[in-house]
Amino acid sequence: MTKGNINVSVENIFPLIKKFLYSDHEIFLRELISNATDATSKLKHLSNIGEANTEIGSIDIEVKIDKEGKKLHIIDQGVGMTSEEVEKYINQVAFSGAEEFLDKYKDSAKDSGIIGHFGLGFYSAFMVASEVEILTKSFKDDSTAVRWVCDGSPEFTLEDYPEKTTRGTEIVLHIAEDSLEFLEESKIRELLTKYNKFMPVPIKFGTKTETLPLPEDAAEDAKPETVEVDNIINNPNPAWTKNPSELNDADYKEFYHELYPMQFEEPLFNIHLNVDYPFNLTGILYFPKLANNLNIEKDKIQLYQNQVFVTDEVKGIVPDFLMLLRGVIDSPDIPLNVSRSYLQADGAVKKISSYITKKVGDKMASLINEDRAGYEQKWNDIKIVIEYGMISEDKFFDKSEKFALFPTVDGKYYLWNELADKVKDTQTDKNGKTIYLYATDADAQDSYIQKARDKGYEVLLLDSPIAPHLIQKLETTKENISFARVDADHLNKLIEKDEPTISKLKDEEKEALKKTIEESINNNTYTVQVEDLESTDAPFLITQPEFMRRMKDMQATGGGGGMFGMGNMPEMYNLVINSNSNLADKILKTEDADSKKSLINQAVNLAKLSQNLLKGKDLTAFIEDSYANLS
Repeated sequence: MTKGNINVSVENIFPLIKKFLYSDHEIFLRELISNATDATSKLKHLSNIGEANTEIGSIDIEVKIDKEGKKLHIIDQGVGMTSEEVEKYINQVAFSGAEEFLDKYKDSAKDSGIIGHFGLGFYSAFMVASEVEILTKSFKDDSTAVRWVCDGSPEFTLEDYPEKTTRGTEIVLHIAEDSLEFLEESKIRELLTKYNKFMPVPIKFGTKTETLPLPEDAAEDAKPETVEVDNIINNPNPAWTKNPSELNDADYKEFYHELYPMQFEEPLFNIHLNVDYPFNLTGILYFPKLANNLNIEKDKIQLYQNQVFVTDEVKGIVPDFLMLLRGVIDSPDIPLNVSRSYLQADGAVKKISSYITKKVGDKMASLINEDRAGYEQKWNDIKIVIEYGMISEDKFFDKSEKFALFPTVDGKYYLWNELADKVKDTQTDKNGKTIYLYATDADAQDSYIQKARDKGYEVLLLDSPIAPHLIQKLETTKENISFARVDADHLNKLIEKDEPTISKLKDEEKEALKKTIEESINNNTYTVQVEDLESTDAPFLITQPEFMRRMKDMQATGGGGGMFGMGNMPEMYNLVINSNSNLADKILKTEDADSKKSLINQAVNLAKLSQNLLKGKDLTAFIEDSYANLS
């Protein structure tokens, strides 16, 4: 038997590991199974290149609970270790055997699946164990099994262990009193499913009962037989590790539900990522049905390293606008701290982020080219991702002209260049600026939309929460254009033309009408304007200035007025009086003050009603008065 001290640079590194290095104690199982996977992958690789003269057989990793003995076992059938290797790789903290192996076999081991970046992973066992044993036997013919024991202090014992006759390593954790939850089957199953669901080596955890199919000639009353089989808890060959040519739509959808078992809707489409230069990255991203949902807290993109789950906090790796997607990204080149908990700033991360952005843009362009009608049908469910990308990523914005759609209230869809050609002749104002009319709620703004239609104008439907930000982006990048919500003013003001206006009223009559209405409503929220509209237009019209309303909309999703230090934007509206309406003439000619006030209030309330601004007591009073007038 050998006794000694582990070669560490501080008196006792284990309390530091337990308290500071790993923020979450449960990841010990991920680290130990990762090591077992490495050992298995090493053996496969050495066998492939002729350096391991051993019958590999069917290799798996087994996790066993001994609740009575308060022990947890992780058993592999990998390369194992000799006494000298235990001294070297276990007793010299932070010296990674996997890294040395990769360096030695760097050319042939490139695709062997060895994780190999985290030399301290084994010591995470001491976060939950009062004592750790290693029982190991090397694959080498002349090797003798050894047993290493440590109680969490720098002292260890190492001795021959002839009781172990099979190749591989068994880690035995004597679970500490404060960590007994890790002896519960449900807890271990939860951790294996969370971290090791897609590890490349089968992981056995107990057994399960399977029902055998009945033979074709079985009697009608025959009962099927059952058999106990190993419970393999993981899928060693997940879809993202395969070539896209091996998969069909059904395979991608099946994997989506494997990733998100509680997600019952089908994804719209997927993007398969696969690149090996200048970095290694594989994965599958899915577009779910989002509509206007900006919630990214559920079913997030998962980050893996060589099929080991790391985190679903992928900010920095995945551009912000793609955080709304779902799926998997797997890359050994993403730099994490030693506990794999946090992303570290690195040039490779920016390249990965740019690559993902490009792949999404390319996918959108191919989808619209292959099936324009099908793409249009999906637009409402994907638009929020595309629009978010357009306002947050300049390169994506430039690409978006090939696939970003602008729908109209009539259900037509235009690419930007198509839209510009469509409206240029009719919606260019007297100053040469093209005005793009839009609605945010086709039902609420229907009367304004109808007026625009009557003039032959196109009205876009921009109803996503980030539409105000997109509009601002377009106005600052496209030349000589402007957006105006269809109810921001009357159409003659929104798109000013060199057309003569006819007024039934003289200037002094207009001024008198304006003063009368201001005095009657006595409300600073409304700015009264008397305008020469068509006689068929509404007598009273309420509009909200484009700038004020847009700032309020932008505030609601961050930015806008808040960015300029304006605080909450006040409610401000224009009350537009049609000087050419019969009602304007009637108000002027009504001499009785009460009758005049009643006419004005009724008209104002109708205008408010059309904009959903009549509420509460005012709405109740309006309804009661209307019924009274009918009786």
